[in-house]
Amino acid sequence: MPELLVQNIESFHDNTKVLDGISLTLDKGEIGCLLGPSGCGKTTLLRVIVGLQPIAEGKVFLKETLLSSKKDQLATEQRNIGMVFQDFALFPHLNVYQNIVFGLSKLTKLQQKERATELLSLVNLSGAEKKYPHQLSGGQQQRIALARALAPKPDMLLMDEPFSSLDNELRISLAKEVRKILKSENITALLVTHNQDEAFSIADTVGVMQDGKLLQWDSATNLYHNPAYFSVAKFIGQSVFIKGKVTDNKKVKTELGEFSLRIDAKTEADVMMLVRPENLVYDPSSSSHFELVEQEFTGSDNLLTLKLDSNELVMCKVASYYHYPLGSKIGVRTEIKQAIVFERLAD
Repeated sequence: MPELLVQNIESFHDNTKVLDGISLTLDKGEIGCLLGPSGCGKTTLLRVIVGLQPIAEGKVFLKETLLSSKKDQLATEQRNIGMVFQDFALFPHLNVYQNIVFGLSKLTKLQQKERATELLSLVNLSGAEKKYPHQLSGGQQQRIALARALAPKPDMLLMDEPFSSLDNELRISLAKEVRKILKSENITALLVTHNQDEAFSIADTVGVMQDGKLLQWDSATNLYHNPAYFSVAKFIGQSVFIKGKVTDNKKVKTELGEFSLRIDAKTEADVMMLVRPENLVYDPSSSSHFELVEQEFTGSDNLLTLKLDSNELVMCKVASYYHYPLGSKIGVRTEIKQAIVFERLAD
């Protein structure tokens, strides 16, 4: 049995269904992430797991112990689950050492000191014992919050938007650092975020949620290259879709050309084909030239938006030292090994 088992969870808030048939698993030491827009149910699922949100259907198990069901609910304090919050939730009147050992009242003073020393070393903040939260940077505060959550040696760690108050560069570097810490402690963890870079930096398995449903629970690689639903493909990465028609069970014909399909589709079906910026390569010698309608400087690259003859839009990246006036004709060639398509709804 997996370390965490979430089975077909349904939950309501004021008669509105906020979780709809959620199922997922995490093995011992695995890091999972729930990714999705605000209001999709990510934090509600964390509340279910920690015991703060009742469920109408389904079951939650941790280490084979039933935590929640329609009829039974183990008290939050009996679940041995650690929490890291968006606002760090450190006690401002306590120093770093006191914050870390706050939940270790059952240990002797010596055991508390040994555990705090171990964790401060783990989060690279040895020597900060006597500092107060206001004397620490945001990243340091979050590492202390993590140390405090790990101090009682929980069976699982939940993290609710733990890096959202940090700038993007620090957020990603801290996410990588936290991953190393969790792996060194072999802690099973689940976090929620709306930031894809953050999710991909820290998690082994990522789930995309929408309207209370878990659309796909998979590796970051599969979410990007093998999205199960149109909504997942649209949400992950930079995505545009162009019209196509399936010519046989292995091909799709589009304005950009004809491509092999990743999975079989019904012949003559009208579909939308996923096109990402890396699928179009700048090539002045190409026979395909399209009008430049937008140009965005992103640092190392310029992101070009091109208009096809059908008025559909696609994107292409070029080195940022290239700059073109709007209306220019830009030559590109396609690099699509296997096309990802979804059924096209009626216009």
